[in-house]
Amino acid sequence: MVTDNAPRPADPDTAPAAFPITESVADDVALLTELEPEAARLYDRHAKVAQEWFPHDFIPYRLGRDFDKEPWTPDQPRLTGIAQTSFEIGLLTEDNLPSYHRLIHGMFGKGDGAWVNWVGRWTAEEGRHAIVLRDYLTVTRNIDPVALERGRMAQLQRGYDHDAPSTLRGLAYVAFQELATRISHRNTGRYSQDPVADRIMVRIAADENLHMVFYRDILGAALKIQPSRAVQAIVAEVLAFEMPGAGIPGFLRKAAAIAKAGIYDIRVHRDEVLLPIITHWRIFELTGLDAAAEEARKRLAEHLDELDVAARRFEEKMARAADSSRLVRGV
Repeated sequence: MVTDNAPRPADPDTAPAAFPITESVADDVALLTELEPEAARLYDRHAKVAQEWFPHDFIPYRLGRDFDKEPWTPDQPRLTGIAQTSFEIGLLTEDNLPSYHRLIHGMFGKGDGAWVNWVGRWTAEEGRHAIVLRDYLTVTRNIDPVALERGRMAQLQRGYDHDAPSTLRGLAYVAFQELATRISHRNTGRYSQDPVADRIMVRIAADENLHMVFYRDILGAALKIQPSRAVQAIVAEVLAFEMPGAGIPGFLRKAAAIAKAGIYDIRVHRDEVLLPIITHWRIFELTGLDAAAEEARKRLAEHLDELDVAARRFEEKMARAADSSRLVRGV
């Protein structure tokens, strides 16, 4: 899930403030209780389709060498600099699982029902992602292991220090974030031009997709119960969206490199993350919304237009840079 190398694709000229929304703990408790039967159904569906897999099956241990006898050197990685960066962001984000578990558990509450069962299942599945990524990078020597460990220490000590979100905003965030993670991981694997890395990212992306489907569909059920509150929560999260990896030192610079490589940029965020889920929820087709929800929906449409403009501007900039590069090379 969380995580990952998907940068916040906001443009300084278009990035809006979060849409205000007021919610109460009592509302959340009531909604969670009403949604629990659907959460149980979706959990059972997930358990039936989720595939068991083992991180060690994906690692080419035959390539491993002792670091005390042969220390890491910068000439050893086969991955390009940008692929290294994308893997690093992905792993350091996945490493923060303890913080994410705390937030998800706080959002869904305590107990022994479907919600806490999902929290446990989700956390267990997510734990494999950091394991397989670290083992791959270490065994293949595709990144400096000392720098990676120092990054892990810094990231976990900093944590993901956010208050537990309200139920609706939390569900909206994780639905978009899981899909963003799936796409960024998948694109990282392709970009790496390493069959081993690509296979790993395909496997992780499959987990992320199933997690997205759970969150997407449970929020879809909430839209039928409290459509106006849910729409406001969705819009608030779209406007304020930021991946948890944003706290990694140097994230903005690294995210810019990832965007230039086409792994995750504004166009991907708008067209492949936001639009599919918003369309699935039929946000712009809902009727009977209150005035605040109607205003939020209007702001959502404006934001999508702004992202489209920003994406075109970025694409034109990248095309000009490519043309200049060809001229310099005399191509």
